Amino acid sequence: MCLNGKHILVGISGGIAAYKIPDLIRRYKKSGADVRVVATANALRFVTPLTLETVSCNPLYSDVFDNREPRTTAHVSLAQWADIFVVAPATANVIGKFAAGIGDDALTTQMLAFGGPRLIVPAMNEAMWHNPIVQANIRTLQDIGGMEVMMPATGELACGVSGEGRMPEPEDILTATQDLLTPQSLEYQSILITAGPTVENIDPVRFISNHSTGKMAYALADECRARGASVTVISGPVSVKAKHSDIEIIGVTTAQQMYEAALTCHAKNYFDGVILCAAVADYRPKTTSGSKIKRHEQNISLDLEPTKDIAAALGKVKRQPDEWMLGFALETNDEQVNALKKMDSKNLDFIVLNSLRDEGAGFGCDTNKVTIFTRGKKEGKELELMSKAQVAKAIVDHIVEHKNK
Repeated sequence: MCLNGKHILVGISGGIAAYKIPDLIRRYKKSGADVRVVATANALRFVTPLTLETVSCNPLYSDVFDNREPRTTAHVSLAQWADIFVVAPATANVIGKFAAGIGDDALTTQMLAFGGPRLIVPAMNEAMWHNPIVQANIRTLQDIGGMEVMMPATGELACGVSGEGRMPEPEDILTATQDLLTPQSLEYQSILITAGPTVENIDPVRFISNHSTGKMAYALADECRARGASVTVISGPVSVKAKHSDIEIIGVTTAQQMYEAALTCHAKNYFDGVILCAAVADYRPKTTSGSKIKRHEQNISLDLEPTKDIAAALGKVKRQPDEWMLGFALETNDEQVNALKKMDSKNLDFIVLNSLRDEGAGFGCDTNKVTIFTRGKKEGKELELMSKAQVAKAIVDHIVEHKNK
């Protein structure tokens, strides 16, 4: 999810991990957000006001009695401006103040005045983190304050020991922020996704495959998870990774393995939706040589046989009308006609048409240009060229819109 137009208020308390916050702010800005910063006096011992104002492109708020705007109450105006309040790092001290409702500086008064989603990112020594009082305060923030608390990571700490209490990396905080700002339109739903290519061996060193990277499928997995869904991905060999650690990944290599995994997984679990995004090989060698085939000066023939059709098999067993299925079609000619035929023959509810004619779309690109078709409608929804993350958002928006009708 991009953060275009979102207003993010970043609160910084006095922990050594404050040095990482300019990187977090940079990531927010790169994602399209407008960022303002409120910091405690101790936080400014670790990171300078000039740095924070430079990366955020906004004035720093660190004094309740700010002389720059004496006739305004910044803790109220900023609270009304922000869409989300992210406090990172959150020390044991500031967590205790939040839990007790204390507002004695710019950061804590801002928290008391803010009523939107709040993400608290603790960072402290391991012994402090496991202190029963700190843990009680964390529960207070969650249960009474309704705040989202991001659990600390385990690793090397500033005190020289390794343990739990390390602030999560800025990339992970960005993902958590995006999740909190994403409508939970798939909450309590379960989604199955196929991803990537399959590999069909000719001999121990050669194989048949395609150029799929899995980027589109994994973008869809991340978008579905961000909207509250439980996501399972059956993935061929890819280098891309899911941003959300709780997405279940089932790794396969061949089309037959993907077929068996998809049918078995679908039979054992209750899925609300299936997204068939994998570029599965349509054919495989009838026989696979156990040793490398040596080069000869004459032509050789490779005898191929069709692989099993995963989309058609799942289309036959899907629960109607409770379960929806979406497939992809990559065509080089008669694109719309072939895509609509595929949607009907596989019993799909939606199909996303890719065209290799469009520059910046298709295999290996970070962008895509697609048209989404819905069962029963001849006209599709054509999207402009955009990032695959944005395409994933548009596809899920389309599914949610039509399934809620």
